[in-house]
Amino acid sequence: MHTESTFPFSVSRRSVLAAGAGFSAMTLAGSGMAASTQGKVRLAGWSKPISEITNILAEPDKGFFKAQGVDLVYLPGAGGGDAIRNLLSGQADVAFTDPGSFFMALDKGEKLVAIYDIYPQNVFNVVSLKTSGIQKPSDLKGRKIGVYSLSSGTRQNLLVLLHQAGLKESDVTIVVTGLLNFAPLMQGQVDATAATDTGLAVGMRKGMGEIHVIPVRDHLNISSDMFVVREESLTHKKDLLKAFLRAYRDSAAWMIANPEEAATLAMKRAIDGTQRDINLEVIRLRNAASLPSAPGKAGASAPALGRFDMAALQKGADTYRALGMVQRQINVADVVDTSLLPGA
Repeated sequence: MHTESTFPFSVSRRSVLAAGAGFSAMTLAGSGMAASTQGKVRLAGWSKPISEITNILAEPDKGFFKAQGVDLVYLPGAGGGDAIRNLLSGQADVAFTDPGSFFMALDKGEKLVAIYDIYPQNVFNVVSLKTSGIQKPSDLKGRKIGVYSLSSGTRQNLLVLLHQAGLKESDVTIVVTGLLNFAPLMQGQVDATAATDTGLAVGMRKGMGEIHVIPVRDHLNISSDMFVVREESLTHKKDLLKAFLRAYRDSAAWMIANPEEAATLAMKRAIDGTQRDINLEVIRLRNAASLPSAPGKAGASAPALGRFDMAALQKGADTYRALGMVQRQINVADVVDTSLLPGA
């Protein structure tokens, strides 16, 4: 069961490529001019209210969603699979989820569409202590590897990495460790752990000693997270979803432009935000992941935030099929709708 957090949220990231668009929207937010679209959007997250989503958590302070006429409700989760389940059960209108969870739901026949690429950069990695001798994916064979949860992107990206080395899930032992999964690594309960870049940054500050990191992006730079909706929502809630994406884009742009302010707000809003310096490091990592993987393809005034790299996403879908995680061919052009993106 997930608790429903009813406080409003606001997010704004400013990409250097979308600075003009982001700034104009931030000005509107600050002036209190609400859009004509009105409605509640229940956002199913993959996590609890943590510092890396400060742009969402800062809504009571910044009001980006309110400025667009959106009443935002955040539903915490434990992995991208949780976010999809909350969407499919009708508890949520939008899922903040990873491509793997999206592909697997599509494979089961669910009518879902991705509408915004939150983090075009792959932020996942597999971390081991140098004493373990693990240096490349093939070295993971026969080892115990920690993941956040079985429905999380950590497990799915681990499987992608194993696939690159010709290994299967059965070639390793997967251990569910929860979000604080570096403690089991340091205590020798696992040989390696799959994590995000932000998880690694926090773990490093706790003194892990000498480690080796295998970034999954070096093998497949697929998006880490995206907004996904039910197909029917494109018809029934199109204007509301467009307002939601404008607000999110503005919140993301705000966090990119103002990481110091975001780090301070995270101390008040995020459950893990007690140390401002760690907040700042996490926020800067998340800002970097928010930028398009191929920014040169967009013009100076193009709405770069949220834009999909369709070729990379298709490669990801094909990889998941090769892994056996999905059975049917997924043509991503059929399940991505970019018409709701700000400036589309």
